[in-house]
Amino acid sequence: MGGRRGVPKPYASLRSTGGALRFHYGDALDLLARLPAGSIDVIVTSPPYNLGVRYRSYRDTLPQARYLDWTDEWIAAAARVLAPQGSLFLNVGATPKRPWTALDVAQTARRHLELQNVIHWVKSIAIDREAAGARAGLARDLAVGHYKPINSERFLNDCQEFIFHFTPEARTPLDRRAIGVPYQDPSNIARWQAGGGGLRCRGNTWFIPYQTIQSRDRERPHPATFPPKLPEWCIRLHGLDRVRHVVDPFVGLGSTPVACAQLGIGCTGVDLDRNYLDEAVARTREALRERRRAARSAASRGGRGEG
Repeated sequence: MGGRRGVPKPYASLRSTGGALRFHYGDALDLLARLPAGSIDVIVTSPPYNLGVRYRSYRDTLPQARYLDWTDEWIAAAARVLAPQGSLFLNVGATPKRPWTALDVAQTARRHLELQNVIHWVKSIAIDREAAGARAGLARDLAVGHYKPINSERFLNDCQEFIFHFTPEARTPLDRRAIGVPYQDPSNIARWQAGGGGLRCRGNTWFIPYQTIQSRDRERPHPATFPPKLPEWCIRLHGLDRVRHVVDPFVGLGSTPVACAQLGIGCTGVDLDRNYLDEAVARTREALRERRRAARSAASRGGRGEG
């Protein structure tokens, strides 16, 4: 961030049934500048938050005005390449001492795109047994997910981040039931459902916890990542049948291309750090292997069934 490096260099390319998964070494602005206008259906990304996160290859402590100028520049570039009914899913967090950061980013994006939905990525949640009701079957209050504890008498533990869903005109149709949840009361299916297989819209609170890991340095060697399920849900919500190619201009450890590999969709990602790119390529390659193993297993079961 802040140091342009010219033309982004092709770093790796993996083959998928739905298109190539391409990785570039370089700057997000340089990659976006080289994409054709209106060519990208979905962008899912999480840029640096300017909160002093210790990245390997760029400084996350810019003066706030400079950071927002840079934000304005890359979002303008993203808006140019977005298809007329495309979606930009922008994950931004904050800290208790700097709570305005995410909202400042959203206000900056307002100059170029319309805010169609605000989604809350819930990383940890506590559910009160009494409030959940008898049907939930809880024996006691339930706390699930992972968070970073805050030792403070003023601030609450930070258990959520924003996902701002921007579109060109706030008129982009969505496949809301693609990540839907079953109706809890069967009587509501007849009352509210018009198709959808008994599913309703999940809403704008998404509980997506991190997987439990044993070693941060080995299993998640990046200070700010989101789980692959997050971009998967974003892409499914946009509508798989309308997604030809996805872009992540801050690809990091590759959660977005991993999701695209699992879904059989092409993806392009770029990052300033070769170590992160190496990890992203390795994770995406493994996701492709898992998809192929699953396809072979399904074909094998189908063959036995026909016999």
